Amino acid sequence: MFQDLSDILKALEKPLQFASKNGFSKLNAVKSLDSLVGDLALKALSLELTNAEAEIIKDIRDGFLDYEGLETDGKKKAIRKALEDLERLGELRSAGRIPSGTQRRRKRDAPEVSRDDAPITPEKESGDPFSTPVQFIKGVGPRIAALLEKRGIKTVGDALYYFPRRYEDRRIIKKISRAEPGRRETVMGEILAAGRVRTRRRAIYQAVISDGSGTLTLVWFQFNEKYLRNAYKKGARVILTGDVTVGYGGELQIIHPRPEDIEVIDEGGEIDDDNVHFCRIVPVYPLTEGIRQRRMRGIMKSIVDRYAHTVSLPVPLEINAGRGIADFGDALSRVHFPEGEDRVIDLSRADEVYGSPPHRTLAYSEFFLMELGLALKKRDVAESEGVAFHQTGELTGRLLSSLSFGLTSAQKRVLGEIGADMRSPRPMNRLLQGDVGSGKTIVAIMSMLAAVESGYQAVLMAPTEILAGQHLSSVLNSIKGMGVRVVFLKSGIGKREKNTYYKALASGEAQIAVGTHALLQEKVDFKNLGLVVIDEQHRFGVLQRASLMGKGVNPDVLVMTATPIPRTLALTVYGDLEVSVLDEMPPGRKAVRTRVFYDRKGSREKAYEIVRKEIETGRQAYVVYPMIEESENPDFKDIKYATQMAEELGNEIFPEFTVGLLHGRMKPEEKDAVMRRFMAGHVNILVSTTVIEVGVDVPNATVMVIENAERFGLTQLHQLRGRIGRGGHDSCCILISGFKRSEDADKRLSMMEETSDGFRIAEADLMIRGPGDFLGTKQSGLPQFRFADILRDWKILEEAREDAFRLVSEDPALSKYPELREEVTGRYGSIFELPAIS
Repeated sequence: MFQDLSDILKALEKPLQFASKNGFSKLNAVKSLDSLVGDLALKALSLELTNAEAEIIKDIRDGFLDYEGLETDGKKKAIRKALEDLERLGELRSAGRIPSGTQRRRKRDAPEVSRDDAPITPEKESGDPFSTPVQFIKGVGPRIAALLEKRGIKTVGDALYYFPRRYEDRRIIKKISRAEPGRRETVMGEILAAGRVRTRRRAIYQAVISDGSGTLTLVWFQFNEKYLRNAYKKGARVILTGDVTVGYGGELQIIHPRPEDIEVIDEGGEIDDDNVHFCRIVPVYPLTEGIRQRRMRGIMKSIVDRYAHTVSLPVPLEINAGRGIADFGDALSRVHFPEGEDRVIDLSRADEVYGSPPHRTLAYSEFFLMELGLALKKRDVAESEGVAFHQTGELTGRLLSSLSFGLTSAQKRVLGEIGADMRSPRPMNRLLQGDVGSGKTIVAIMSMLAAVESGYQAVLMAPTEILAGQHLSSVLNSIKGMGVRVVFLKSGIGKREKNTYYKALASGEAQIAVGTHALLQEKVDFKNLGLVVIDEQHRFGVLQRASLMGKGVNPDVLVMTATPIPRTLALTVYGDLEVSVLDEMPPGRKAVRTRVFYDRKGSREKAYEIVRKEIETGRQAYVVYPMIEESENPDFKDIKYATQMAEELGNEIFPEFTVGLLHGRMKPEEKDAVMRRFMAGHVNILVSTTVIEVGVDVPNATVMVIENAERFGLTQLHQLRGRIGRGGHDSCCILISGFKRSEDADKRLSMMEETSDGFRIAEADLMIRGPGDFLGTKQSGLPQFRFADILRDWKILEEAREDAFRLVSEDPALSKYPELREEVTGRYGSIFELPAIS
């Protein structure tokens, strides 16, 4: 019988010291150490303890929750940590902060404390949740805080925005005898038996659950026996949710229940109407190793109850009237812990999220603030003094008359939209999107010549030297005999040549500059910059775009992309831009036939024969690989790489043809030389990585082979395919894929075979990859939403945009809503380059 805390601590220290003796030589001699530590910790926690005592004892207890599942080094670490904690507790007590030897009075009415679910009570004092470390929430402490930080939870505010990934309906816990096969049911019972069972075919693991009304068998065909034995012991009470089926013998069973769907109710765990884990709609959170679902849910309940109603967003109620928007703090609380009248929401379904006021409120609030930022940016551009171009038609007319082809109706429409913007005294801020081969380049050149004939300079920036060089060639071919000087700035050119170009731009002698990031250098200065054209603009960061625009006084800006932008992204990333779409292909361009081949001998030979026949008719081919050279990473052991395959193709497979190699690590002059030889027809087969993804234009190339096609994104495959079929000849894209590929990879390859419509492909790619991967989050400027999903919540997004733009049109400076103005600039000021709003 333990008299006080000192007795318990001595009993706790003794086996730990024994296990650690002589370099842990006795480690395996101490059996059931996790149970012993847990039992003693429970006894200690049932006494009257100070906060400091309780926190240390909980840390010791939590360190042994998964002790039996640890490797030897992990067990040693847990014991050392526990001994250090006991020493720290002893130092506190001996220092006089905690009376030594004082008998602790047992709480008369305190229930036994669950090892997995220690009591967590709200803090008595609260401050700003976004500056309150989560470590100081009762029941967390340093160890749990370190685990939460792995999930990005450092403050109470972070926790409030850490949302459930799904919900379980535990309002009704069914008797096992009434569970219905084919339905997802929640039941509770005691484990009567658990262990490995040998069948005729294989060994399985079973756990038989009973609640007195009947039995239910949990079945695992693939299992870690050690884990299951430790997790689900005979005699334990569990509550579980799963899809009920009928076994061969007619018994009810659940096959392969997920760990997060089974919760062990330790002795003393109560089930009543106020319980966090039962008799309600229960949130299921994403976890990190070391924290169980019950523990996480308890922590979140404590935080939400205390802090959710302290958080508000200054979105005026009169703005969103009729949208079904609830009080923000109440919505935040109910998204975490739905109330009795709420429905169980499937977070993957747009209609269910839209139909739930708490969930709709969170999504709307995030979208509204972002769209308000976009509306303010658009307002700033509209109110700025820009360049009003007075086009004479001298240069643009000469170019039109020299073209060997007529412009499409889409090109004419877009040039009209751009022309109207350029004549306006307000700065143009327009996105030009069009599929590969739709004729964006000639639209850009016409726009630049319109600026030049109005007395201004123009600049065109591209992300790669190959693409910039391609644009330079197109510009030079278009302006022959016009007396317009063009300079080309890229890395690697000599100092004397660079200085010559700098002087030409600064003096106005050069009217057009084409280049890469080299255009952003501080020494690059323009005399009278009027138009900025940025190609494949999503590859440039916000600051890079701003830097180029800053080289003029509010110049007109035309950004181009060959990646069709789905509507949802057009309302977010590009929401401040006017959008022009080239939705018509020039006459003579034929659709490229696409075929998928498996990576096996017979199939590969068929693919190579297609290449051989095309080259024998005088055409050329690309062969694209995902990697430059072999990787030591075992995940890439089946990946073919460009350097080795260039040799194999040239020496063994196509010895009769000339094979060239192009990749990103080559020096610029080497890449230029290879491309010139290929464009001149001296190279039959160009082996390459994705450096040819955009901008390369070789009309004679009619066949492309893409190796390990399952490794590429859908939009990237479409961009690569766009390098062929540019000369009016029948063309073929061959996708060679391994047998082992994901479901998403199958979807991508099927879509490539099915269509060449860039907008359909972009929508499909966005659905498969999500917006962050689609654009490249770091470069895109895409706001990171905590709850809202631009794909799922597109209807809410459109409503929020409508409301935000209406508000800015009525109150451009947000003078009636200073708190809202402050919130928007705090969140999106740097992303959207918002100045101080006044």
